Amino acid sequence: MKSESLSRSWEDHPFTRLLVNCAVTVGSLLLCLLILPTRLPGMELAGIGPNWLLIWVVAWSVKRTMVQGALAGLVLGLIQDGMTAPTPTHTLSLMLVGILTARLQKERYLQEDFISVALIAFGMAVLAETVMAIQYTFQGDRSLAEIWTYHQLIALSSAILSSLWAPVLYFPLKRWWEYVSELDGQS
Repeated sequence: MKSESLSRSWEDHPFTRLLVNCAVTVGSLLLCLLILPTRLPGMELAGIGPNWLLIWVVAWSVKRTMVQGALAGLVLGLIQDGMTAPTPTHTLSLMLVGILTARLQKERYLQEDFISVALIAFGMAVLAETVMAIQYTFQGDRSLAEIWTYHQLIALSSAILSSLWAPVLYFPLKRWWEYVSELDGQS
């Protein structure tokens, strides 16, 4: 009953619907930014935590265009660079994740959401960490053996944890965005 009255209320006020949708989307992003440096029990493997911004970019880009995925990656990469060191940049890896995730056409290859989002997050985490390792290689202040030895540990740990936590973030956001999309289609 409440859902029906809320739907009717939002049909009459599309600006309110837009504001609430933006608040939920930005709120989920802020939550990811806040828990990014946090290491809670069960959220780390070999000292590495899940890449929450990568998970958010994957969740955003799954049903959007490559431009929207790239833009999300650009903005979140710049924010993460502002929170950490600007070199190597996270922007390249997150933009690539946004573009490739949007390009995947998930419905064509993988039907089950839970498994497909976890697999996408796993692959994209490995890709993002590889882009970071390549940037460290070009900087030249560390030996190649050191970079690529740590890359294996970091990429695998980040990929495992990001793929395990991706459905936790993806499903509430997916349901919300589908709900708003249905309301937009009705009006």
